[in-house]
Amino acid sequence: MTSSVFETATPDAFVYLDRVAATDLGRSYKKHMLDELGIRPGETVLDLGCGPGTDLGALAEAVTQTGTVIGIDHDRATVDAARDRTAERGNVTVRMGDMHDLPLPDRTADRARTDRVLQHVADPVGALREARRVLRPGGRLVMGEPDWETLTVDHPDSGLSRAYTQYVADEAVHNARIGSQLARLATGAGFAVPLVIPVTPVFRDVRAADGILGLERTARRAIGAGYFTEEAARRWLDHLTDGPFLATVTFYIVVAEA
Repeated sequence: MTSSVFETATPDAFVYLDRVAATDLGRSYKKHMLDELGIRPGETVLDLGCGPGTDLGALAEAVTQTGTVIGIDHDRATVDAARDRTAERGNVTVRMGDMHDLPLPDRTADRARTDRVLQHVADPVGALREARRVLRPGGRLVMGEPDWETLTVDHPDSGLSRAYTQYVADEAVHNARIGSQLARLATGAGFAVPLVIPVTPVFRDVRAADGILGLERTARRAIGAGYFTEEAARRWLDHLTDGPFLATVTFYIVVAEA
């Protein structure tokens, strides 16, 4: 079933995050999120689930040297990497912390962001309540999350692609529908939600899509979970490499105000 088109080894998490950020899609939606944050010089901005610091530099430039950026992540290796990357930026601090129990006082920040983090947390509403707690009145939270049930991969046998999407939504991602749920969940956590922006990238190149979606790796896990047979997965992947390719998934940017 293995093809040279597909990446078979799971990439290092840091490599993957940097890879996505470097794509046209990554640059576009991250800029859109930054624009919606509306950061002003001198403000305090939180990057909740900052990872290895991929976006901390852009936030630091937005607040200028008169402002402060605080990155928070729960993983020690990730925090260490983010600290290394921002060591020369005096306006950036990176802390260990759990999004469900942020190590910050009430009303600490003017702006906050989360980027593809809430799809993985144990309690998204709890994390949103914590974000609201640490934002000052009138503060803004900008979130970006996919709805994996909208994932569409074109194939002559649409049932095979539905099985792939069902596996991703049911098994591969903890909060797979979070993108389309964010407005409701944020409202329930006490935010006003003035804006929801759907972004639907269209992938026409199978290698580019595989770099983000991990098509063969995910298909192999779907076999183990009973969503595909070996033969069905082979037919599905063979067409993706041989035929015209198209895949889409809807990503939501949600603006919430405290």
